[in-house]
Amino acid sequence: MKNRPYRIHHKPQSQKTGDYQSIEEALKKLKKSSPAWSDYRERSLKIHGLICAKCGREFDEKTRHLLTVHHKDGNHLNNPPDGSNWENLCVYCHDDEHSRELLGKYLTEDDGEKPGSRR
Repeated sequence: MKNRPYRIHHKPQSQKTGDYQSIEEALKKLKKSSPAWSDYRERSLKIHGLICAKCGREFDEKTRHLLTVHHKDGNHLNNPPDGSNWENLCVYCHDDEHSRELLGKYLTEDDGEKPGSRR
């Protein structure tokens, strides 16, 4: 008997008819409904300026996208209006800050033997 490739024929899904909105309208609604704390990056840049709090590098309007907001307590929902939980860090310093936290947690674990250690 010959092996024949079988094709599975799927019925096309019927599209629902209804009130569809454009992507632009959906984005406008999402922006309007976003919480007031969601614009913390712009507020932090205004409060703390276009400078990295760690390395001191200064940024301008062309390079401001390289500045990020670091939450000092690690809670991204803690966004006080005075900016006391934020510091502006360049992408390099922000990455370094979070890798230090991971390394510190790894080095302070007390669950017995660490990978690579010998008894």
